[in-house]
Amino acid sequence: MWVRGVKGRGGFPFRDANHRWHDGESMKRTESPEGRSVRLLRVGEQVRHALSDILMRGDVHDETLASHLVSVTEVRMSPDLRHATAFVIPLLGANAQGVLKSLRTHTGYLQSEVARRVNTKYAAKLKFLLDESFDEGSHIDTLLRSPSVSRDLARDEE
Repeated sequence: MWVRGVKGRGGFPFRDANHRWHDGESMKRTESPEGRSVRLLRVGEQVRHALSDILMRGDVHDETLASHLVSVTEVRMSPDLRHATAFVIPLLGANAQGVLKSLRTHTGYLQSEVARRVNTKYAAKLKFLLDESFDEGSHIDTLLRSPSVSRDLARDEE
């Protein structure tokens, strides 16, 4: 039964702002292949750009951060956009723990700057973690180049 003008409560169908009919129960968010919504990915990228810009300009007055180039590789947002996990790695991986400690020390300042630059309802609480994906990738590459694997691959080609 199609009822006009009733918003999707109790399973009643309704029309959205674009005049498309919805059944009221299976309203799905737009999701990316990873399973996270496009909105979370977009806001995460905005936070990543803001953090990268702050660190690149040297706005944080810290000797450790001033002496290392820090790359923000990814920012993952929580579904409510109140928490952001930033994956960082210093260039060439030098003094990673010291850089991480400095970032965690200046979290309050970085949160306020990100909140000022990224327009969201709530200021996201930042959490910094080291990005280990490069180490994992090089480990997999080393395994694939090992003599036993290359011997097995050569045997499969024959």
